[in-house]
Amino acid sequence: MRKIIVNTFISLDGVMQAPGGPEEDTTGGFELGGWVASYFDEGVGEFMGKVFAAPFELLLGHRTHDIFAAHWPKIAADPPPEGVDKGEIQLAKKIDGTTRYVASRTKPEFTWEGSEWLGDDPILRLRAIKASNGPDLLVPGSADFIQTLLKADLVDQFKLLIFPLVLGNGKRLFSSGVIPAAFHVQQAMTTDSGVICVIYVRGGSITTGDFSLQRE
Repeated sequence: MRKIIVNTFISLDGVMQAPGGPEEDTTGGFELGGWVASYFDEGVGEFMGKVFAAPFELLLGHRTHDIFAAHWPKIAADPPPEGVDKGEIQLAKKIDGTTRYVASRTKPEFTWEGSEWLGDDPILRLRAIKASNGPDLLVPGSADFIQTLLKADLVDQFKLLIFPLVLGNGKRLFSSGVIPAAFHVQQAMTTDSGVICVIYVRGGSITTGDFSLQRE
């Protein structure tokens, strides 16, 4: 059984919209795009390097796929652009060479080889993919698509980078309607810039209790 792993940057108030740049996603009038830049230190890079070190295939929403398609094939080109470091080139080649499953309401016309539409019923298709042999399925970003996965109870693991800032509004990792579930921490670290990098894995059902005083 393959695992579905959500990997994303989030703020203290759970916002994950447009971490990479001002024009990445302005939906809803979001004006704070690019909020990870000043915190991106060596520790963040090390954690992300480990996320992408294991074999993976990608699950992407249509918007995230288009952002990836505009960037990674250029970095993976031979020769690569000047000024790109070796680590980014290696990552680009992995992303360019892996299968990328894309959720979209209508069938896209892909020009990036290796991208595959999940079809009219992405959850049905994903259940079949998840049950097949192969590497784990990594979900980087894709805020809207993640809501679909959470409501279908398909997420096995979170690899989160929690940034020390409050954004106030924007697309959040968890919205109403998700399936309740318990997780436990497999690994956690804090970088020099204050980013908490944490891996949560499924821990079964939620256990409740009662702190009220027992009265005779």
